[in-house]
Amino acid sequence: MTDCFELLGIPRRPWLDAEELKARFMQLSASIHPDRVHQAGEAEKQAAQDCFATINQAYNRLRDPKDRLLHLLELELGGDLTQVQCLPSRAMDAYLAAGQACRECDQFLTEKAATTSPMVQLRFFEQGMDWVDRIQEFQRRMEGSRDQLFNELREMTAAWENAAALEANQRQVALPLGRVEEIYRELSYLLRWISQLQERLVQLTF
Repeated sequence: MTDCFELLGIPRRPWLDAEELKARFMQLSASIHPDRVHQAGEAEKQAAQDCFATINQAYNRLRDPKDRLLHLLELELGGDLTQVQCLPSRAMDAYLAAGQACRECDQFLTEKAATTSPMVQLRFFEQGMDWVDRIQEFQRRMEGSRDQLFNELREMTAAWENAAALEANQRQVALPLGRVEEIYRELSYLLRWISQLQERLVQLTF
């Protein structure tokens, strides 16, 4: 398995600063860009393109918080993830409520699109503003939960720094991998719902 952290020459950890990661990627990609070998033979050009593509894939994986956590867990656990099926009840309640709101919003948008009467359109406009407020409130709550998880990941940096020199079996004991997996699964839900809520906001303001 390719270690994207090692490939980009950055320490393995659950949280990475986005700007520092981008700067490292830009520095590395500039040094291996295929344009640097445009006068070389076909084999060397292809090798440069393959290397550049690999670096791009590694960067894209590490800059996405959810993908980065999954990759980290795969590296630390050898791809053998434990099965965490349940989310905290408070989180599940929030997702169920957001799902219900999205379904009701979709119904409203369908009815609004089918309306041709100016008077009814005005009423739908006013209701649409109420929907914007409601969807934004759900979005703020979920973004707050996301930011709390991000802060927790930042605080875990010390655990990876302290475990840097440990053997694989010792690392698994020393690192909070169980909690990282829980955060990974909760983020999967959170980021998906934040995206879906944003889609409704776009439709409501179109």
